Amino acid sequence: MGKILNVSRRHFLQGAAGASVAVAAGGRAAFAAAKPIKIGYVSPKTGPLAPFAEADQFVIDEMAKRFALGLTVAGVKRPVEILVRDSQSKPTRAAEVAASLIKEDGVDMILVSSTPETTNPVSDQCELNEVPCISTVAPWQPWFFTRGGKPETGFNWTYHFFWGLEDIIGVFDAMWASVPTNRVIGGLWPNDGDGNAWSDPKIGFPSVLLKEGYKIVDPGRYQDLTDDFSAQISAFKDGNVEIVTGVPIPPDFTTFWRQAVQRGFKPKVATVGKALLFPSSVEALGPSGAGLSSEVWWTPNHPFKSSLDGRSAMQLAEAFEKGTGKQWTQPLGFSHALLEVAVDVLERAKADDNSSIRDALATTDLATIVGPVKFGGKGPFKNVSKTPLVGGQWRKGTKYPFDLVVVSNTLAPQIPTQGKLELL
Repeated sequence: MGKILNVSRRHFLQGAAGASVAVAAGGRAAFAAAKPIKIGYVSPKTGPLAPFAEADQFVIDEMAKRFALGLTVAGVKRPVEILVRDSQSKPTRAAEVAASLIKEDGVDMILVSSTPETTNPVSDQCELNEVPCISTVAPWQPWFFTRGGKPETGFNWTYHFFWGLEDIIGVFDAMWASVPTNRVIGGLWPNDGDGNAWSDPKIGFPSVLLKEGYKIVDPGRYQDLTDDFSAQISAFKDGNVEIVTGVPIPPDFTTFWRQAVQRGFKPKVATVGKALLFPSSVEALGPSGAGLSSEVWWTPNHPFKSSLDGRSAMQLAEAFEKGTGKQWTQPLGFSHALLEVAVDVLERAKADDNSSIRDALATTDLATIVGPVKFGGKGPFKNVSKTPLVGGQWRKGTKYPFDLVVVSNTLAPQIPTQGKLELL
């Protein structure tokens, strides 16, 4: 496990198991003697899902500064430790580090982010061991139903905020309806949690799109990190596909798109989830990345503020770019919101035991930098809170190679658009 350091030294160690950041107020004996609050944080810092975790270190480093004077839990000022663990983009690894955080480190709460392959095994460990858990950055259906969630009861210890498949289907449909196509869609759906949920004939894309008059060409599921998409490309060409959609991991879409260009397959629209969320993924495609489109969870132009310091989405993005030298990325807002919810829950807990923290989590009603997070309210189920979703397109940039432009806000009109969808 990573060594725990005093945050004033501004060190952030990271090893095979991850890193731990401890916060202490030097010179205050009573404070230092108080039992620390331990927060586990699991995300894919390495492996093919690593772009999802690109903003984590920046956010956690900022939170370490905020925790320098401790956090008041049940009337007691307590030091805070954030124990960061890398899932390595592997579900089994995610489960292992979560179990270790619970059984060996004795965490009071776990935060987890980034695709069902990370959120689900961690959430399952927390539910099994009765540890409060907050998760995000995975559509709520694969998080809830894949884990065996029952609508009438839900879960006891695990809570999730993000949008759902109904939202992304609505966003994609609104973008496609704004341009002329033959309404023939090619599905690039992998054999993983997201791919199986998105392609599911009952809860996924097919049931809605077929009713809307689309034709779907589905060549079947493929394994993540495949190196040959010739079968999919041939099926799309034979089926006269003009719209490509799906939810591949970033390296897989890079492989698919390069092979599509080589084989002369050029659809009018390519709207792809997961793979096209990040500047680095689009830049890897070179000039052929221009015009690709995807869902948009968060941008600097979203009209929300941090519950911790009142910063706007734009101010958070600017701080990230200044602090890292990198272009803002969508997970930044959700990494920040995870810690916002955690702080709110801990400050409202009536005691420092797991049940009290869980009870505070269950009654969360907080305005965050990604929008309202409220459990037990009007969400699909008591454990789920939905966040707004819009559609965007990558255009040639000015400061950076590509800029993400919001082109559809039908489902979230409070988020401003910056243009209209253009054909490839």
